[in-house]
Amino acid sequence: MLELKGVCYSAEDENREAEILKDINVTIEDRFIAVTGPNGSGKSTLARIIAGIIKPTAGQILLDGVDITDLSITERANMGISFAFQQPVRFKGITVRELLSIAAGKDASMAEICNMLSEVGLCARDYVNREVNASLSGGELKRIEIAMIMARGTKVSIFDEPEAGIDLWSFQNLIHVFEKMHEEIHGSILIISHQERILNIADRIILLADGQIKKVGSKEEVIPELLGAGAHCKTLTDKL
Repeated sequence: MLELKGVCYSAEDENREAEILKDINVTIEDRFIAVTGPNGSGKSTLARIIAGIIKPTAGQILLDGVDITDLSITERANMGISFAFQQPVRFKGITVRELLSIAAGKDASMAEICNMLSEVGLCARDYVNREVNASLSGGELKRIEIAMIMARGTKVSIFDEPEAGIDLWSFQNLIHVFEKMHEEIHGSILIISHQERILNIADRIILLADGQIKKVGSKEEVIPELLGAGAHCKTLTDKL
């Protein structure tokens, strides 16, 4: 269980201090949570604070009752928090098999690698020995990154706008992967997204606006308020 208590974040913006997150209080214990809201509402900042990439200006973050507020991204990763960037990192000189073995924490067998890749809809024969570099498309990289997170089996898996920069076919396949993760995951999946299809498979939705939590609830409770409030989430009306 992840708890945020009074979390705030401010940053310098054009010679003034901008308040990006304001008194965030929320408990995350469902299997699949989506964080949505207008652009600039602080969604990605919230994800990075949970992962330990940036530190809050004030407040506490607890993982299973342990205060992790001052822990580094590495220490949080060791405790069971994974983070997937909007643009997946490329690793020149490292093969897909090596990367998945690192994620699994062991020298994974070919059968295990095949299973990891098949979970995200990739054929191991085509990918196992390929380098994780520019030769892979954005959709391929995102699915390999998801396979890494599944291999780790962490308590909290965070995805920052996984739909960003990928084509329609890849997005449709990513939805199927998240649906499968939703069925099988033993921890919590936290996805930052505008996409209605992702919001529709979430157990709970957190609506952020102006750096504050405006609503927490089911899709039936949150989406009407999101649209009624006029929040600018352009892809809610894009029927992908």
